[in-house]
Amino acid sequence: MTASAREMAAATPAGRDRYVDLLRVASLATVIAGHWLMAAVSGDGIGNLLPLVPPLQVLTWGLQVMPVFFFVGGFSHALSYRSVRRGHPGPGGYALFLRARLRRLLRPTLVFVGVWTAAALVVQLAGADRGPLAGAALRIVTQPLWFIGIYLAMVAFTPPLLRLHERHGWAAFAALVAAAAAVDLLRFAGGVPYVEFLNFAFVWLAVHQLGFLRADGRLTRPGLLAAAGLAGAALLVAYGPYPLSMVGMPGEKVSNMAPPTFALLAHGMWLVGAVQLLARPVGARLARPRVWRAVVAANGIAMTAFLWHLTAMLAVYAAQLGLGLSLPAPATAAWWAQVPLRLLAAAALTGVLVAVFRRFEAPAAGAPAPGSGPGAALGVTCCLLGILGLSMTGLGGLLEGHSATLIALPLTAPAAIGMALGGWLLVERSASVRRVRLRG
Repeated sequence: MTASAREMAAATPAGRDRYVDLLRVASLATVIAGHWLMAAVSGDGIGNLLPLVPPLQVLTWGLQVMPVFFFVGGFSHALSYRSVRRGHPGPGGYALFLRARLRRLLRPTLVFVGVWTAAALVVQLAGADRGPLAGAALRIVTQPLWFIGIYLAMVAFTPPLLRLHERHGWAAFAALVAAAAAVDLLRFAGGVPYVEFLNFAFVWLAVHQLGFLRADGRLTRPGLLAAAGLAGAALLVAYGPYPLSMVGMPGEKVSNMAPPTFALLAHGMWLVGAVQLLARPVGARLARPRVWRAVVAANGIAMTAFLWHLTAMLAVYAAQLGLGLSLPAPATAAWWAQVPLRLLAAAALTGVLVAVFRRFEAPAAGAPAPGSGPGAALGVTCCLLGILGLSMTGLGGLLEGHSATLIALPLTAPAAIGMALGGWLLVERSASVRRVRLRG
């Protein structure tokens, strides 16, 4: 544990909601562990354990915790934007809010993308990407970036949706829920093409809106929310066109994740209600100095660990193959016997990668200056589309112009990377221009 973590823990204001910080770390840690467990790697490539062992799909109802992270994001964004708005009303405050969030999120992400892009080019120039494991690794290593792209959208939509929340409260959340339901009706009953992509916004923003409600102390009946969400998800899966798994699986006709479905929104509601029920008993333990220091330290490296955890897992399997050790068929007794050792090795290697790259997650020196609202918003849009696109294209086929479809538009990995970098520079430039005008 670093001295800075001790100092930050000691300086924590008495009124800080420590439980939210724990939820942020715990949700990302659960996602990381889930990815490690679901990876079904063999000499033929990288698959998914859930189709091989269908009964395990029910575990995704507890392990698919990304809704909790977005719920926490809504809570944090509400507090952060209100603080900025008080000191910087107008478009400049919006840009300041965007840049403050982008700095912490995109710096480690763009470093990750840069390192892996360079590695992918070397591998492909050497012709080493023809094997099933190497090719699959280049394809999947960027997949978790979808979460970064969606999170950027939530940051961008915070100001208008927070205003709706302040005016209408629960009705604003209900409107997003109704919109998500309407999208699924048009998709499954109406056969409207591409309408399902709207739920990338409606589903995740509805969960994000629950964070606003928590920030204002309006989630007063979490048990009812959890029961309604769990019952709704169960009924939708039992009688609707929705699969049991709350994570995507290869080859399935309908995924609850990509794009999100109304069933996933119900699942998110039950998870939010469930974690709220635990807030008081768990929150009391966070007052202990040692426990709180651990949470503070983990928050300082959580994003770096998330970005590099698949790299660590792939390295463990590559080392196993390189050393000539057996790689049992997934889901066999021998495969399960190796799971604890693989998890320990992946965790250790993730720790090494965090030690190398954590500096890019640390807050940048100096406070961001107010800038141009439209310029910053356009930059965020480019960033989120670029990051989402890269999560879909992967880094395979860089030299062949491999592309993927992002909302009906083909996009290559180099174009996606260019959009993300260009968006970042646009946001930074908008603030630089504003500083020059202020000095002038």
